[in-house]
Amino acid sequence: MSALATYTQQDQPPGVPPLSLTGERTLPDVPAENYWYRRHLAVYRWIADRCRGLDVVDMACGEGYGTAVLAERAARATGVDANPEAHEHARLKYTRPGVRFVRDLVEAYAEPCDAVVFLQTIEHLQDPGAVLDRFRELLRPGGTAFVSTPNVLTLAPPGAERSGNPWHVHEYRAQEFRELCERSFESVDVLGLFHARKLRLHELAIRAGWDEVHRRLGITERFYGWFTPAISESDFALRAGPLDRALDFVAVLR
Repeated sequence: MSALATYTQQDQPPGVPPLSLTGERTLPDVPAENYWYRRHLAVYRWIADRCRGLDVVDMACGEGYGTAVLAERAARATGVDANPEAHEHARLKYTRPGVRFVRDLVEAYAEPCDAVVFLQTIEHLQDPGAVLDRFRELLRPGGTAFVSTPNVLTLAPPGAERSGNPWHVHEYRAQEFRELCERSFESVDVLGLFHARKLRLHELAIRAGWDEVHRRLGITERFYGWFTPAISESDFALRAGPLDRALDFVAVLR
């Protein structure tokens, strides 16, 4: 299998052009990307349960899978993304009632809503405060914004100030992220996303020396060829803390 095929979506519906990984967004239907896809999907499902019957906007929706998940509970879910390839893919792939996609800039979208969802994108922005202010203006009275970002302490290599992701403008620690959100919203609750179930067991195995064992036995490729596609959203859990150890932060803003 070529490198391109390894990182391009497989088995898309007829007429839907597959997308390839660029490092800017995650994708479903790419086995090698399954860890990151499930990590994001776990948060989308948690938010969807809190958006029952609401009019929800999924900002920077990318491939569209999260918008479709939100629509399972919401009265309407609108995915907003400026990228033409991602927009066309999402529009053609996710056609269930209650789902629609709009090609627009996050900063320009202007339709009021009950909830805004903005996952794993605020770290890409030059002026995140202005975008959070924009979300506050879009929300109807009593509305909620859900915003997530990776924790630099667990994303960056040990001892490094930030990860090597070229798409990230700024990567946050918990208190810094909270303070950013508090400048735009009166009520800010921040939760952390953590490994659970088999991913937690994998963490413990690594601490016990698993990395050296699989290399010595020559089974690295075979093991992770099975393990990575087997990860599900239930292998992640959202809870209050300790936030310094979280994979991602999820802010609930009102």
